[in-house]
Amino acid sequence: MRTARATPRRVTPPADEPEPPVPVPDPSTVRYPGPWTHRDIHANGIRFHAVEAGPHDPDTPLVVFVHGFADLWWSWRHQLTAFADLGYRAVAVDLRGYGDTDKPPRGYDGWTLSNDIAGLIRALGHTDAVLVGHADGGLVCWATAVLHPHVVRAIAVVDSPHPISLRDATLRDRAQRKALLPIFLAYQLPWRPERKLVRDHGLEIERLMRVRCGPDWRRTDEFADVVDRLRTAIRIPGTAHLTLEYQRWAFRSQWRPDGRRFMKTMDVELTLPILQLHGALDPYVLAATLRRCVRHAPGRILKFVDGAGHYAHQEKPEAVTALLADFVRGLD
Repeated sequence: MRTARATPRRVTPPADEPEPPVPVPDPSTVRYPGPWTHRDIHANGIRFHAVEAGPHDPDTPLVVFVHGFADLWWSWRHQLTAFADLGYRAVAVDLRGYGDTDKPPRGYDGWTLSNDIAGLIRALGHTDAVLVGHADGGLVCWATAVLHPHVVRAIAVVDSPHPISLRDATLRDRAQRKALLPIFLAYQLPWRPERKLVRDHGLEIERLMRVRCGPDWRRTDEFADVVDRLRTAIRIPGTAHLTLEYQRWAFRSQWRPDGRRFMKTMDVELTLPILQLHGALDPYVLAATLRRCVRHAPGRILKFVDGAGHYAHQEKPEAVTALLADFVRGLD
């Protein structure tokens, strides 16, 4: 007797499954190991992630490093260790909204940001500090020097003009307007810029750095490492949006009473020691814009860093560190 042979079932290959989503980075991922100490400092109502090197002593002169747009404390790694070796208490901070610092929905205006730095200095147990800032972080240094002069011994800024000089140059200098205004205006749109910053695992951050830095650094392994860290950091929840809030307040406030009052308050002549460093190849902040700062800082020292673009302190760390060290030692 024959048994019926079972008809084999046709197995349809499964459709390609979508790739699992890339995990969202935790803020603590920016606590990179090194010859420094990670600390949580409470100031001006929020918690700051600060990285400290050098003597943990309020009697040791304090130098505070402030990063720029879409960046981190990590951008000051070279200067952090160098100033510690020189005997200073060196502290690099993640600004509000960045890295492992708190991310409140508000407070990205010049008034609050200067209060943040002044509060941080006091929370560290010091009465004053030298401030060193890059780009947007330099603008925070300018504001703190005007609004809290009693806590600022001196400021050194890298590729960062005085806020009024930057505004005037953008309005009156065709080259500076072409370099800065298109992307600045694009950042005023709701949500689209945030999505662009985080799309493709933060590829826009790499693009911005490539077009703004000098050609030598762009080809190095260090550049690739920095880009990888920043592409991850911009994807920390809330960071992309709050990064842009700095830019949006700078624009929106021009037509608001608080912004007009801020600019009026900033329109004073500063007499404290000021060092301005500028990457000679910077295509984003132009040398002519830096020269306008003589109006508000007639005694400032302006130095150019050959071969560097917008990230001079990372592209040419030895040259920038030497200039900063000479300036800070001269204060003593």
